[in-house]
Amino acid sequence: MNGTHDDRPGRGGGPGDPDPRPRTGGKGPGGGAPDGERPDGTRRRGPLPHREPPAGARADGAPPDRGTTDDADDALLEEELRRAAAVLDPVPAALRRVAVEAYALRDLDARIAELTFDSLVDALPVRGQADPPRMLTFRTDAVTVDVEVTSDGLIGQLLPPGPARIEVLSGPRAPVRLTADDLGRFTGGAPPSGPFALRLRTGGEVVVTEWLRA
Repeated sequence: MNGTHDDRPGRGGGPGDPDPRPRTGGKGPGGGAPDGERPDGTRRRGPLPHREPPAGARADGAPPDRGTTDDADDALLEEELRRAAAVLDPVPAALRRVAVEAYALRDLDARIAELTFDSLVDALPVRGQADPPRMLTFRTDAVTVDVEVTSDGLIGQLLPPGPARIEVLSGPRAPVRLTADDLGRFTGGAPPSGPFALRLRTGGEVVVTEWLRA
């Protein structure tokens, strides 16, 4: 073996020995990856360009609050529609007067009896009757009022049966006073004309029906 050169890697520091010095070529400071490159060889992204936030965006990046803007837009649209309606389709003066007077007749302590049946819209037409009576039913939790409106006047029934003082309210005219007997029956001599409602006083309770047009 004398006189031969051993090229095999080993401990003698021959050509096959790895260089013990750290390689810095192509590396970043301290032997790391070059600037802009990750250790796995992929490139890092540079800083994103500055972009102006969209109109209405908040400084903290949260989505814009549209609640206040939408409310303002809705209020403006409602006001414009109201003005247009006042010009194109104004409320008749007579109807406005009736509405104001009906509001003045309101009773803040009264219970409202809702209309649950009206034969003009809820009943089928009957053959042979040219002018059938109009049947109405009003209800509260405790009282039911059945009314029949004919060309001769009113006929009514309270349920549960019992006496009551009744007023037929009819806009600007003075109310017509009726009395229900012990069986809850009452009659009126003249049919209402125009908008009307009934106000009933049974004991300490006051009930007012919805307003209807006769």
